[in-house]
Amino acid sequence: MTALSPHLRQATPVVAVRGEGVHLYGEDGRRYLDFTAGIGVTSTGHCHPRVVEAAREQAGTLIHGQYTTVMHQPLQRLVDKLGEVLPPGLDSLFFTNSGSEAVEAALRLARQATGRPNVLVCHGGFHGRTVAAASMTTSGVRFRSGFSPLMGGVVVTPFPTAFRYGWDEDTATRFALQELDYTLQTVSSPADTAAIVVEPVLGEGGYVPATRAFLEGLRERADRHGFLLVLDEVQTGVGRTGRFWGHDHFGVTPDILVTAKGLASGFPLSGIAAPEELMSRAWPGSQGGTYGANAVACAAACATLDVVRDEKLVENADAMGARLRAGLRAVAERTPAIGDVRGLGLMLASEFVTEDGDPDPATAARVQRAAVDEGLLLLLCGAWNQVVRMIPALVIDEAGVDAGLAAWAAAVENGTSGEGERA
Repeated sequence: MTALSPHLRQATPVVAVRGEGVHLYGEDGRRYLDFTAGIGVTSTGHCHPRVVEAAREQAGTLIHGQYTTVMHQPLQRLVDKLGEVLPPGLDSLFFTNSGSEAVEAALRLARQATGRPNVLVCHGGFHGRTVAAASMTTSGVRFRSGFSPLMGGVVVTPFPTAFRYGWDEDTATRFALQELDYTLQTVSSPADTAAIVVEPVLGEGGYVPATRAFLEGLRERADRHGFLLVLDEVQTGVGRTGRFWGHDHFGVTPDILVTAKGLASGFPLSGIAAPEELMSRAWPGSQGGTYGANAVACAAACATLDVVRDEKLVENADAMGARLRAGLRAVAERTPAIGDVRGLGLMLASEFVTEDGDPDPATAARVQRAAVDEGLLLLLCGAWNQVVRMIPALVIDEAGVDAGLAAWAAAVENGTSGEGERA
């Protein structure tokens, strides 16, 4: 008999047979409130009728037109639609399948365009599982261990993770920028630095938002030293944070933007955007791939962008995120085991700590499992998996938020009660 790898263990015991909106339905007949959204992928909810219809219609017409062989209309439409939401000046696009591939495409472009070998990444960042992307990932050793040697030329610099340092955000930001300057003086000369790659909100690293001063500092140093600012918006893009792009909170425009996850509501599609002049510095033949910009995925992405606009899902993510965050903080105020609640929009997390303030992955895991019993599906993140994250679809309404909060409160109570359980 054949079976899945034993290391592909599911975060929940649910066997999903159907999805609709913010709900999944298990083969046990139970309905679950899905606050995972396929790790932030089903931005318009499960099986949004307009996305389903767009994909169904396209699958009956042209499933795959390999886009370095022929052009197809869904890709042309997607380029036009993204032009309406991308930052001014980022007018050239390259598409591939996954976030990891898009990150590697951004890295390749940065190195080729600048002629410089090194890339700076922030401590706690997640950029993917392929070799180059994993080499740039420092959110947890599980993503990068056991297949060394990793790619060279990666230099790690601090992120302003205030809670971990035990500082306020201003202090953490000053420290991170001072250490970046020190890194450029001692490890990677600006003349050797092609780019700095950073998430506007750390994803797997614990859902830690950047600060305006930090990203402004990165932008200033990139301009001063001639390297590129690459923003990894794989998880933060397409309305997730209550702005269309995560960096919109901070008033900083990247040289290269990376997008994936919520772009096509569950169909595999990713891409990078850059100014045409910068994109033209990629070496001939360096951009391509068999399945990139698949016609059905592009059609789904076009429908996704229409739904996000027409149903005002960015605004909804902002409003529902504020409601969810307030509820999470209310639970945290009466729960000593929750040390921090943080995030932007509908990208929120609660960090669990011991009585000594150390990371507490055991309690986080108990609460996450208890949530399943309450009909709420959640995921863990953070270096120790001590953080429980919430990323519901952007279509969630007040009733869905309130139901999630009620289930969360019960799960926290069940997962943190009893001295014997906490030992």
